[in-house]
Amino acid sequence: MARRWHLPGQCEVCRRWQRSGGLCSDCAPVCQAARCEGCGLRLAQAGLRCGACLRTPPPFEQTRCAVDYAPPWDRLITAFKYQGRVELAQVLAERLGDALDGEALNWAQCIVPVPAAPARLAERGYNQAWELARRVAQQARLPANPHALVRTSDTAAQAGLSRVQRQRNLSRAFTVAHTPTVAGRRVALIDDVMTTGATAAAATEALLTAGAVAVQVWALARTP
Repeated sequence: MARRWHLPGQCEVCRRWQRSGGLCSDCAPVCQAARCEGCGLRLAQAGLRCGACLRTPPPFEQTRCAVDYAPPWDRLITAFKYQGRVELAQVLAERLGDALDGEALNWAQCIVPVPAAPARLAERGYNQAWELARRVAQQARLPANPHALVRTSDTAAQAGLSRVQRQRNLSRAFTVAHTPTVAGRRVALIDDVMTTGATAAAATEALLTAGAVAVQVWALARTP
């Protein structure tokens, strides 16, 4: 068997040199913060839901996320999403995978990424949610389909919009193109960053309409 060589590299977070790239042993562990079971916001105590989720429960059953969209992770996600650094997908997918416990992995029956708008997919050349999803699926040994859920229109960019604006922007933005993938199954919906939850809610509604039993959102990062 040919020997595999690993070149030295810097940790993507602290920039310390190590035997190979990725994350060093100090930066790799995920902070297991207490979060709202509905939307993933940080809470003082685990196993609870925030006031907003109690007043208006989201259509998805639960949210799992690995990190806050804050330093140093926001820098890595920005580079991955907007600067063409698709090689960061492995490092970031590992963080998401490590944040999923056995209960979540046993619950899910398939994985579906949030689809990118056609114009942004053409611009970037890849869907960052699918790059995460296919790696998490491989790690979890779950089936994944990048084409099950599609965007029906090129919606305006979500960044900078309020929750109400995001909801209006995403109205009827998703549809299921391959029903057998999700019908009768518990679906893990994967995205890179969850902000207000409007995108996840709109995608979840489309999945439930197509016959999904239930949906959990697995997001790499949650905006504080």
